[in-house]
Amino acid sequence: MKIKLIAIIYLTAGINAQNIHQDKIVFTSANPFSFKDIITDLDNQESQEVFGNLTFPEYASEEDTSKYPLVMGVAGSLGWAEHHLEYLKMYREMGIATFEVNSFKSRQIESTVGTQVEVTTATMVLDSYKAFEKLSVHPRINKEKVAITGWSLGGGVALLSGWLPAKQAIDIDLTFAAHLSIYPPCIVEPEILDFTDSPIHILIGELDNWVPADACVDLVSKIRAHGSENIAVTVYENSHHSFDRDGPVIVDKKGYVLTDCRLKMRADGAVLMNFLDIPMTTPLLQKIGLAFCAERGPSYGGNPEAKEKAFQFAREFMGQYLLSDN
Repeated sequence: MKIKLIAIIYLTAGINAQNIHQDKIVFTSANPFSFKDIITDLDNQESQEVFGNLTFPEYASEEDTSKYPLVMGVAGSLGWAEHHLEYLKMYREMGIATFEVNSFKSRQIESTVGTQVEVTTATMVLDSYKAFEKLSVHPRINKEKVAITGWSLGGGVALLSGWLPAKQAIDIDLTFAAHLSIYPPCIVEPEILDFTDSPIHILIGELDNWVPADACVDLVSKIRAHGSENIAVTVYENSHHSFDRDGPVIVDKKGYVLTDCRLKMRADGAVLMNFLDIPMTTPLLQKIGLAFCAERGPSYGGNPEAKEKAFQFAREFMGQYLLSDN
């Protein structure tokens, strides 16, 4: 792809003190609480206007008609953070457009830490596919080369956007080219282990007690045994949750410690409590269900070596599946 290098300065807000032009993309989604809402009752969910920020590589001029690959990013329970944006900047430097899904701001939510009910994984999976649908008709986006990545809660979105029962229920004829899931919650095991054929990779820290690494290793093993050899996991030694951020390891007193939580998800998308297999299909029931297994006070913080390795992996992963002929 031949692209002219043109210096452009835009009067829009920058990222990391750079002058980067962003387009606000608005689309219609909905507010399902659980995957059961998506699989069994999607048509009756309350509609929701959602927006995201589409950003092209700096050298791309408005006159350029080239179609770009794209990485869709999904933030964690505290919303967008500096280290998330570092990844997106790296992708743009590789020649890949980026899209920040703003599920929280669209609903006037700042954080879901300690509750996890205001905006859920199911909600954000739906947002991601609705965003994909809107972006698929953009004249400068190659819809065959769109990947999804996310961190923590957003990592769960990057992972479960590849779960076929939910994808089929959303009924959008689009497939993410790759899924890079960074420290996701893997504590829920679906009864149906059917996942996309696209590559899925999880990056997680060995010492993560917010979302335990062992749960991801176990889930990946079961999915692979089911026949999906396109999924894998990398565990970084001596690394906590959010190992790719800068700063020391600290404790979040409000957050959930999910080390002892292992839950099942029925074929209809209902996640079951460990106690009497009661479906956690409302905010109250989910809070009760987590009270049986979760504690408070997870640790999180940076590990420079793991961060460097994660960025290198992300660069190679997206390069392989978005910039090559694979």
